[in-house]
This record gives sequence, C-alpha cells and structure tokens, in this order.
Amino acid sequence: MFHLRERWNGPCGCREVLTVGAPLMISMGSATLMQFTDRVFLGHHAVTELAAAVPGSIVSFLAVAFFMGVTTCVGVLVAQYHGACHPERVGAALWAGVWFSLASGVALALLAGLGGPIFELAGHPPAVRGLEAEYYRILTLGGVFLVLATALSGYFSGLGRTVAVMVVNLLGAALNIPLGYALIFGRLGAPELGITGAAIATVTGGAFTCLLFGLLLLAPEAEARHHVRSAWRLEPEMLTRLLKIGLPAGVQFFLDIMALTGFSLLVGRMGLVALTATNIAFSINGLTYLPVIGLSIAVSILVGRSQGQDRPDRARRATGNSLFLALSWMVAVGLVFVLAPGPLLDLFQSAASSAHNAGSPPPAFFAEIRATGVILLRYVALYSLADAVSVIYFGALKGAGDTRFVMLTMLGASLCVLIGPAWLLVQNGLGGIHGPWLALSAYICTLALAFGLRFRHGGWARRRVIETDGQAPDCGRS
Repeated sequence: MFHLRERWNGPCGCREVLTVGAPLMISMGSATLMQFTDRVFLGHHAVTELAAAVPGSIVSFLAVAFFMGVTTCVGVLVAQYHGACHPERVGAALWAGVWFSLASGVALALLAGLGGPIFELAGHPPAVRGLEAEYYRILTLGGVFLVLATALSGYFSGLGRTVAVMVVNLLGAALNIPLGYALIFGRLGAPELGITGAAIATVTGGAFTCLLFGLLLLAPEAEARHHVRSAWRLEPEMLTRLLKIGLPAGVQFFLDIMALTGFSLLVGRMGLVALTATNIAFSINGLTYLPVIGLSIAVSILVGRSQGQDRPDRARRATGNSLFLALSWMVAVGLVFVLAPGPLLDLFQSAASSAHNAGSPPPAFFAEIRATGVILLRYVALYSLADAVSVIYFGALKGAGDTRFVMLTMLGASLCVLIGPAWLLVQNGLGGIHGPWLALSAYICTLALAFGLRFRHGGWARRRVIETDGQAPDCGRS
C-alpha cells in the first residue's frame, strides 16, 4: 500500500501523469470512437465498404504520417521551453510547426491521386479497389488538417493544458459522428454517399478541429506570455530545431504506418474473409490502443519538461509511472479480448451477413469472419502488453529528443521482422492467418525490447534540443 501511495504522489507521480494524460486518453478515445463508428456504419451499409475502409484509411494515413510525425515534435519543443523558463520562445516553436503543416498540404495534394495504382498493385478484390482509392483520395486531400491540428495541439499539450485538447477533440467527434451517419446512409436531408460520405465527414471534422484550436490561440495570455500572434514570421533557426528532432520522428512514424500498411495489403491477398476479419480486429484494437497513445504523449510532455528543467530523475519517474498505468490498462482489455470477443465482433454482423462470397449463404459468411476474428483478438491480447511497453518508452525517448535511434530501430524491425517474414508466409501459403499475425506480434515485441533497453541505457538524459544558458532553470515551478 505504501508503495502505491509513493508511486501516486509527488512530481511526475501517477497523479500528475493522469492529470496530463487522462484528457489525452479521452482525446485519443474520441478519435478512435469516430473511426470505430464510421466502420460500424460502413459495415451496415455494405461489406465491401467495410473491407475498403481500413486499407484506404491506412494508406492515406501513410501519406500523412511523415508530416504528422514532424509536427508532433512541436509539443516536445514547447514542453522543453516551458520547463526551461523561456515562455517567449513558445510562439516561435508553434509557428515553425504551422508553416511546416501548410507546406505539407501541397505535397499531400500531389499524393492524393496515387490510390488507384497502389490498390491495383496490392491485388485486392476488384469490388474493393475503387472504393479504397476514393476513400484514400479524399482523406489524403484533407490530411493537411490532421497535420495542422497536430501542430496547434502541441502548444496546449506542451504546456500541460491537455483539457483544452480533450474538449476540442470531443467537439470534433460530436460533429463527425452524426455527419458521417447522415452522409453514409442519406439521412437528415443529406445525400447517400456511402464510403465517400464517411471520408467527407472525417475531413470536415478535421477542419473544424483546426478552427477551434485557432480560436483558443486568440486568448490574450497566448500573446502576452508566449508571443503567439507576434511570432508568426518564419524563424529559420526554430524551423531547423524542429526539423532536427522532427524529421527522424516523421520518418519513424512513416515507417510504423508503412509496416502496418504492408501488413494490411498482404492480408488482403488472402481473401475477403481474412481482410474483413483483420480490419474488424484492428478497429476493435484501436479502442484500447489509442488511449495508451494518450499516455505516450503525456510522458513525452513530462520528459520534455523535466529535461528543460535539467531533471532526468523526474523524467525516469514519469516514464515508470506511465508504464505502470499503461500495463494496468492493457491487462484489463486483454482479458476482455480473450474472455468475451464475441459481443465485440457481433457489432459488425449486419453488413457481413448481407454479403455474398463465392456462393456462401450470408450467415455462413459472417460465421467465417467471426471465427477468424476470435483468433485475431487473441493475438491482440497476446501482444498488447509488449505494445504498451513499446509505446511508453517511445514517448519518453521522443520527449528527450532521442528520435534518430527510434527511426533506425523502426526501419530495421519493419523490414526484417514484419514485412519480410509476413510476405514470405503469405506468398508461400504458410500458416494461414496465423503466419502474418505471428510476424506482427514479433515486430511489436522487438520494438518493446529495443526501446526499453535504449531508455535504460540512459544516453537520452544528456540530450538537449533547445538552446541553453548553462544555468538550471528556476521559475517558481516544482
């Protein structure tokens, strides 16, 4: 009991981790809920749209991932300036991310037309390819809002004001979910657009989120203390500082999404049942995974602030307590996946039951998907603990600015542990659905081991990503 009380209290204890992280967990949960409900709606509209939604969204997110990975480091810079008692530099850090986000919109517009060739190369069923390409095109064109929202939210999260991030994301979800329902099914006076409507609703929600963040940044304190409006001119030195830690983070994020994209495309070669069951398992897993991402962002903030204060001991404490909370959460949800997978899978029954696959009667088709889904959720439960370790240590290393190691580790693991072995297994028909999912589990365990060892080695504690004056900061904060 004393151990738990000691872990809970004090700087960077579980209480502070949850104070910063709980709003981010809710924010991530709202994003997952939007994605999950969209897929449930699509599942009830047409099974081919459900099968197309995950590959289409993953490949689109792959296009966005690099740019988004760079702008996640806005929060790291803000946290370190905040910890080092240099609030006047926060505005310049924010605007470096904003200008980078706007430039990314041009690149994303050029990438938006590549969906057709990508999904044709993947060899997915013809009925799914066109839907995947359309979903990808709209999401990629609107990806600039996701990148920009990440940069804008970095101001609030870096300062520890995560309640504002939560409220904005909840309001975005409050718009997206009913708008998606209306545009998918043609309700509330809207046209019935199916998967196209789902994509339009997602982009509209992203634009609305950016608008809300922008309005919050008009607060007088943002200018008085952090020079948010007056620092709008691009500062080359600050952009260079952002890119120094952000480019490896962007490449890492791209590689992570690329690995999952390749995995999804490979599973798609195994047929509609395997693809749909995998998509459903990923959708359910997202409900549990993204809250841990919220804790990962929280530990990045606390480690970044502690590094700015020249207190690596507090960074270690924040990481240990974040890991404790993440593992506690993953144990609980893993038990649900093992003991009661059926009710979760049955949420997707309506559309799958109405589909026809190679002459199978509709109930038999869903029975195949459900049986495969039960197996896949057990794999999710198996690797969830390693996933928590990987995500938390990744957040800690990023908060300290140790992004190059993370990038190189991700490159090696994605090619040598996930994509290469999974391709060989699928290409040679070895192991059925178990083959690629065993490779996915090995990939996650490899990342957990590598990031954990890197953090424990302690080299990150000597890194600095902001300018320093050689004195320990003292600005009245604990």
